[in-house]
Amino acid sequence: MEYREFVGLDRKVSVIGFGVWTVASDWWGVKDEELRKRLLIKAADEGINFFDTADVYGDGYGEEILKKVFGRKLQDFVIATKVGYNFYDYKRDGHREHPQDFSENYIRKALENSLKRLGVETIDLYQLHNPKLQHIKDDVIELLEKLKEEGKIRAYGGALGPDIGWVEEGKLLINKKVLNIQIIYSILEQEPANTFFEIGRQMGAKFIVRVPHASGLLDGTADANTIFSSGDHRSFRKKDWMERAWTAVKELNLTEKVKGMTIGQIAISFCLSEPSVTTVLPNITKEEEISEWVKAAGKKLDDEIIREAKKVYYERLHPYVVMRSS
Repeated sequence: MEYREFVGLDRKVSVIGFGVWTVASDWWGVKDEELRKRLLIKAADEGINFFDTADVYGDGYGEEILKKVFGRKLQDFVIATKVGYNFYDYKRDGHREHPQDFSENYIRKALENSLKRLGVETIDLYQLHNPKLQHIKDDVIELLEKLKEEGKIRAYGGALGPDIGWVEEGKLLINKKVLNIQIIYSILEQEPANTFFEIGRQMGAKFIVRVPHASGLLDGTADANTIFSSGDHRSFRKKDWMERAWTAVKELNLTEKVKGMTIGQIAISFCLSEPSVTTVLPNITKEEEISEWVKAAGKKLDDEIIREAKKVYYERLHPYVVMRSS
């Protein structure tokens, strides 16, 4: 396993992390409780020491399960969680977002509840969960600094989303020196991540990457004809995008050009080729996936492969992304 740094933490984290959302919800990922536990344990056994969760995952269960599985040993890992969605006073309507609250009263209340559910005294990385422009205020960042001084958190950041985009939010967070940023990034979705990387390099920002496999197109579980069920988080993918993206996958033909690596490993290595990416969160739903993904750690792609992947993206997919968001 390879380990890299976040801003504000003195402990390095594994470049392959575990996104706890896949074992915390009844509408996405793993629903069998025993398999959930086995996945978390196997990840730790394979050298993964970074677990990214959120208080809203499973209405608190995404934190509770970490305590249930690891107990006091949880302090041996680096734990990130998130705040901002008020799931205490509102019920989720399908896949709609909960109302957001970034007030001091709410953040303090949510933080205490997260600490209790995790069974820890300090959270390693506390992230603003999908903040919009109006939420990224000086008083919110000052509060995060206070929470550091109080020993409640060690470092903080921002998770952009829920989907791809949020360019102005990302820029504003970095400019306000919130320098641990979670983003979507993959061979098939390189913007706005590349914009964030360029800005972040000047400020020393570090990034958490999620969806590196582009909803299955880069791990062999989906293709142009895949239709996700309405209960699947990936059902927002448009057929037109799936077709365009699959054409790009076939044009790149990466498994023929990169010997000894699966397409899923290549996808992770591509993300890790950006030095400011600290860790990648592939969707983990099977034990064999963990064994496959961790083997991508430390493997480097040739510069020519990276250049070609960027060229195909900007020629085949980026114009469509721009058109869709305009």
